[in-house]
Amino acid sequence: MTAKTKDSPFSWRFVAPLYMGSTLNPINSSMIATALVPIATHMHVSVAQVTILVTVLYLASAIAQPTSGKLAAELGPRRIFLVGILLIFLGGLLGGFGHNLLMLILSRILIGIGTSTAYPSAMLLIRRRAEWSGMQKPPGSVLGGLQIAGVITSALGLPIGGVLVDAWGWRTVFFVNIPFSLIALVMTMLWIPRDVPMKGAQSVRTMVTRIDIPGIVGFALTIGSLVFFLFSLPHADWVALGTSIVLCGLLILWESKAKNPFIDVRMLASNLALSRTYVRFAAMTLCMYTVLYGITEWIGAVRSASALEAGLLILPMSIVSALVVGPISKRNLVRGPLMVAAGSSIVASIGVLFLTMRSPVVWIILITCIFGVMMGAASSGNQTALYMQVSTEHMGTASGLLRTFGYIGSIASSAFISVVFHRSVSDSGLHHIAVMMIAVSIIAFVITIADPRLQTPPKQVNMP
Repeated sequence: MTAKTKDSPFSWRFVAPLYMGSTLNPINSSMIATALVPIATHMHVSVAQVTILVTVLYLASAIAQPTSGKLAAELGPRRIFLVGILLIFLGGLLGGFGHNLLMLILSRILIGIGTSTAYPSAMLLIRRRAEWSGMQKPPGSVLGGLQIAGVITSALGLPIGGVLVDAWGWRTVFFVNIPFSLIALVMTMLWIPRDVPMKGAQSVRTMVTRIDIPGIVGFALTIGSLVFFLFSLPHADWVALGTSIVLCGLLILWESKAKNPFIDVRMLASNLALSRTYVRFAAMTLCMYTVLYGITEWIGAVRSASALEAGLLILPMSIVSALVVGPISKRNLVRGPLMVAAGSSIVASIGVLFLTMRSPVVWIILITCIFGVMMGAASSGNQTALYMQVSTEHMGTASGLLRTFGYIGSIASSAFISVVFHRSVSDSGLHHIAVMMIAVSIIAFVITIADPRLQTPPKQVNMP
C-alpha cells in the first residue's frame, strides 16, 4: 500500500462500496411493502399469499448474516462481498422478469442472501483495516457511516417503493437492485484491496472443515422453525416452536463440542457482555420495526393515508436517527447512548398511548422523532459495544449474528402487530402495541443500566 493510503486507511474509496452494500438489505426489506397489492393483483393471488415475499427475505437474511460472516473470515471478506453482489444482481433480474410467484420467491431469497454478505464483510474489512493501521480503538466515524447507511434506508424503502411502484409498476422494486449491484461491484473490484490468496487444495479442505457445515444447517433449521412459528401467529403453530427449541438444544450441544464451531457457544457463555448486547439489540429492533410497520399501518388504515404518505410521515424519524448516529459513533460512546435509547423508547411508547385518529400530524411526527433518537443511539451504541467485545477472529460471525438478532426482533414485531391488528386496525390496538413497547423498552433499560462491562473505549494510543 502507498504512503498516502496508509495515512488515510479509511478513504472514501474504501468505505463507499461498504456503505452502498449495507443499504441494500434494509431498503429491500421495506420497499416490497408498497408492491404487495399490485403483485397480488397481477399474479391473481391473495395479498396474504404474497406476504411470503416478506417472510422469505427475513428468513434468508437471518440465516445468511452470520453464515456470511463465517465464510468471510475463512475465505476472505472481499470474495464473499463480491459473491453477494452477484447474487443481488441475479435476484433483481429474476424478480424483474418473474411471471409467477415462485420466481419472485426465489428472487427474494437470492436478494436476501446477497444483501446479507455486506454488513459482516464490511465489519471484518473495517476491523482488519483498523488493526493494520495501528488503531487501538474503534474507527467511530466509519462505523457511524455504516449505521447511517442502514438506518436511513430502512425507512426510505417505503417512500422510494411507493414512488417506483406508482411511476413504473411493481417490477421496479426488483429491477432497482440491478444498477446498484453493478455500481457496488465495480467500486468493490477497484477500491477494496484483494484478500490474501488461498493456498491450494489442502487449504480449501481445511477451510471446509473450519466452516462447520453441520452447525450452519442446524442454525438454519432452528431459525427457520422459529420464524415459521412467529409468522403463524395469531394461530400459533406450537409444533414449530417445539421443533425450534429442540433444534436449538441440539445445536448448542453440537457447537459446544465442535473444534471450529460456526457459533462459538462457549465464547457466548463466557462473554456475557456480548450476549447482553444481542438481547438488547433484539429488544430495540422490535420497538423500531413496530414503529416502522405498526404505526405506518395504523396511519394508513385509520387516517386513510397511502403507503407513500405514511412513509413520508415516518421519514423525519430516520433523519433524526442519522443525525444522532454521527456524533455518538465519532466519540465511540456506548453506555450513555444505550441508556438514552431505552429511555427515549419508553417516553415515545408512552406517547403512543395517547395517539388517536384525531391526533394532529405534528404529535405523530414528534413521537416518531423521539423514536428516531432511539434508533440512532441504539444502533450506534450496540455496534460499538460489539466491536469492543469480540476479537477479529470472531468479528464476521459475531456481527452477522447481531443482525440475526435484529431480524428476530423485527419478525417478532411483525408477529405481534398481526396478532393485535388481526381483526381490524384501531386506536385500541395501537395502544396495546404501545404497552408492549413500554415493557420491552424497560427490559432494555434494565439490561443496560445493570451491565457493568459497558464502557467507552480508551482514547487512541498510536502504535509505534
